[in-house]
Amino acid sequence: MKKFFSNRKFNIIYSLIAIILMWAVWVIAYKAVGNSLIVPSSGNTFKEMFACFTEADFWLALGGSLWRTLTAFVISFVLAVVCAAPAYCLPPVRAALRPVMAFIRILPTVAAIVIILRWTETNKNIAPIIVTVLVLFPMIYAQILAAADGIDTGLGNFVKVYKIKRTVALFKIYLPAICPNILSQIGANISLGLKIMVSGEIITSTFGLGGLMHNANSDIMIARLAALTVITVLLGLIVDIAFSQLARVTYKWSRKESAR
Repeated sequence: MKKFFSNRKFNIIYSLIAIILMWAVWVIAYKAVGNSLIVPSSGNTFKEMFACFTEADFWLALGGSLWRTLTAFVISFVLAVVCAAPAYCLPPVRAALRPVMAFIRILPTVAAIVIILRWTETNKNIAPIIVTVLVLFPMIYAQILAAADGIDTGLGNFVKVYKIKRTVALFKIYLPAICPNILSQIGANISLGLKIMVSGEIITSTFGLGGLMHNANSDIMIARLAALTVITVLLGLIVDIAFSQLARVTYKWSRKESAR
């Protein structure tokens, strides 16, 4: 435990400094504006945040948002793998997919939500998922391709020269080479997916964190709106940190596999 904190003491210190500075800006903004309907106090916000933890509807909404976010991420990841594999092996496929990915990437998020909402009027849960997939899919596709392109060409020649079985090469050589790069970005991808999901839920009034934010804004409960926003940010940070640690473990595994 002592070694863990000593290795990360600078990150911990600077993170605490950043948190204190953000809190100071919040307090200054609250004092400067002088209107809790525009900028709520940090005290009222945290009271509302802890009040949320005692409500069953909050946990149901949180579970719904997380479930939809994970669903969107899994769909995006599977689609990205399915598209990236042939694109990596076949240059014509990569060239054909390039404009498709560019179109999806620059598609305006709000406009996409409005259009998809018209197609899925009977089920508001689907629209935020589709929009989140449209944001994550091309990004994860590019990340997988970049990780695959980063594989040393000497590894491919090594596999061919020694006639290593494909399954052995996949699990002992290629996956250990690309997994750390991919896993290091999963946390950030899920965090971004959560942000897009909540935004979609606000627009579509879907029951979830975004739906609770929509209701709080409609009822002019600004402190509750700020509390839900803080919870969403903290949740995204927890996910990002958790997968960063998982990437460290995977990196150690990849080094062990490479050494064999």
